[in-house]
Amino acid sequence: MRNRETGSRRTPRRSRTPRTIIGLVAGLALVAAACGSDDEPAADGATSDTPATSDGPASTDATSAAPGTNEPADDAAVDQRIVSLSPTHTEMLFAIGAGGELVAVDEFSNYPPEALELPNELSGFEPNVEAIAAYEPDLVVIGGDFTGLGDQLDELGIAWWDGPAAQTLDDTYAQIEQLGAATGYVGSAAELVSSMQTEIDEIVATTPVTDEPLTFFHELDDTLFSADSTTFIGELYTLLGLQNIADRAEGNSGGFPQLSAELVVSADPDLIFLADTKCCGQSLETVSARDGWGEMTAVVNGDVIEMDDDIASRWGPRVVDYLAAVSAAVEQVAVPA
Repeated sequence: MRNRETGSRRTPRRSRTPRTIIGLVAGLALVAAACGSDDEPAADGATSDTPATSDGPASTDATSAAPGTNEPADDAAVDQRIVSLSPTHTEMLFAIGAGGELVAVDEFSNYPPEALELPNELSGFEPNVEAIAAYEPDLVVIGGDFTGLGDQLDELGIAWWDGPAAQTLDDTYAQIEQLGAATGYVGSAAELVSSMQTEIDEIVATTPVTDEPLTFFHELDDTLFSADSTTFIGELYTLLGLQNIADRAEGNSGGFPQLSAELVVSADPDLIFLADTKCCGQSLETVSARDGWGEMTAVVNGDVIEMDDDIASRWGPRVVDYLAAVSAAVEQVAVPA
């Protein structure tokens, strides 16, 4: 394993030919080609957005993983140093087998456990280009370039890739494929997408269907911000046939309305999903203690589901785990003991 310590500040290498890689813009064709259906994505669907490295453009010949491994067929294609400024994309990189190329991650990259062994003092929200350049990266992975970091990296000759927050599952599949192309792990990225699609299809197919659609409330924090069906997380619930009470909110909230306690209590949802167990310490006990909430159907029946905030807020491979947890909650209501 390469030394991942920054040591003293070093001058970034400038011999590279800079090339910007913008996720979900130049890669839109990949969505249709690889992820637009239930078919297995084509392994050679995204090669045009591969970043340049100090040895010239990264090879795009490694389009399949070696049998029985998660390593690309051409190891030389991934001899690079990667900095990730997004916890979601850190998860994706590890999942496709590129975790060993990471030399630093942002402060919120806490999964998988191996990510915690990397330097993690960088900020994805207020990125410091000098601190990033000190790691001499060949590729910087950004989770939404809203500060102009890409332009700064271009000036230093450092390649970068941007994957804004996904709006749909197809966006997630596309970003995984694009990261595979950008890092040389094309084959394992395609395998991951195919596996996710298969598992999600199985979860959807085996989730009980009730005579009347079950209703739910997804809680983002204890001030009752929620997510409606137009959001990424909302799509997951829709896959299982659930009805979102946040869709009843009026006004343009960008998909994340703040509901009133009166609306939630009067809607009396069958299920309550708490995506604020870490940030706000919410639980069945705290919800039960809220004024007027103790008599709600979900509270009385114990159908207040404590979710993992991190999984609920990320659009990486663990969306499968999230969907499985929702499916289990639906089964608990639909098929009571």
